[in-house]
Amino acid sequence: MIDKTRPDTQSCVADIPDGATLLVGGFGGAGMPHELIEAVIARAPKDLTIISNNAGNGTTGLAALLAAGLVKKVVCSFPRQADSFVFDKLYREGRLELELVPQGNLVERIRAGGAGIGAFFTPTGYGTPIAAGKETRQIDGRNYVLEYPLKADFALIKARRGDRWGNLTYRKTARNFGPVMATAATVTVAQVEDIVPLGTLDPEDIVTPGVFVDRLVAIGTGAAQ
Repeated sequence: MIDKTRPDTQSCVADIPDGATLLVGGFGGAGMPHELIEAVIARAPKDLTIISNNAGNGTTGLAALLAAGLVKKVVCSFPRQADSFVFDKLYREGRLELELVPQGNLVERIRAGGAGIGAFFTPTGYGTPIAAGKETRQIDGRNYVLEYPLKADFALIKARRGDRWGNLTYRKTARNFGPVMATAATVTVAQVEDIVPLGTLDPEDIVTPGVFVDRLVAIGTGAAQ
């Protein structure tokens, strides 16, 4: 019987090793898997590389992971905002490496990682420091930059509902990077509000098929079925 549910967040992340690369969903706070991140902090693997849209807000979520001293590198499109003081401090002190990636490039690099695409050309970033040291090419009169896929050892994402096979639905824009990240990791871990019985989810509403999900934990009141 296929049952991808786990009893708690700790068991979902217990095998994340030092030096692992993590894809972490979320657009600011929307869709960020806070409880899974807290479990990673408790587990305390070191020298992590984090791939996410942001580099943390306030003192929770990714900011707490950075503050714990567990991250060596962040790959993101939007590292600084009014409450990104944890990232700012670590970066200015030289304790954190940053790879800045335009948002469209970021999601396409992750998608390429999940789709098995070796590399792709994009016009975004051409003629800027982002293109420094990268291969460029002119195609049909337009200049492009060669970008490579992003993949990870683990993806930590948040969905609204799931079943024990790992099929997931999301709440509106809280889905953001979750579906594409689920395809680009060796192990995908999803936290959901509720785990529902098989057959409850309308197939037309399933955004992430269970084939892309390895572990599932309910954070809300729902019980595994």
